[in-house]
Amino acid sequence: QVQVVESGGGLVQPGGSLRLSCAASGRLYNIYDMGWYRQAPGKQRELVATISRGGMTNWGDSVKGRFTISRDNAKNTVYLQMNNLKPEDTAVYYCNAYHGLTSLRAQAYWGQGTQVTVSS
Repeated sequence: QVQVVESGGGLVQPGGSLRLSCAASGRLYNIYDMGWYRQAPGKQRELVATISRGGMTNWGDSVKGRFTISRDNAKNTVYLQMNNLKPEDTAVYYCNAYHGLTSLRAQAYWGQGTQVTVSS
């Protein structure tokens, strides 16, 4: 069984920063792509960023240049550094991790989400 747990959300003022963490644990074979998505009230879940084991990244359009994604493969952990936060970044942020014996058979596991609120 694979568990994915996010941490680091909270309330921050506009222009502030937060760092989210997400760790995969359990009986693990290989963790492939890891990523962050977010869902604001009344909106669909959208891509924030993903990162491969080798460090290749893929970004959603709304956060480019303000957020940084990184990972520690030894710890099966992915991070999201969020700078210059705006009220429109308010959302529940979800982490996912693709896990499996091979990349072709990897399945996505999702965390329960962490709330980020940007407000003065």
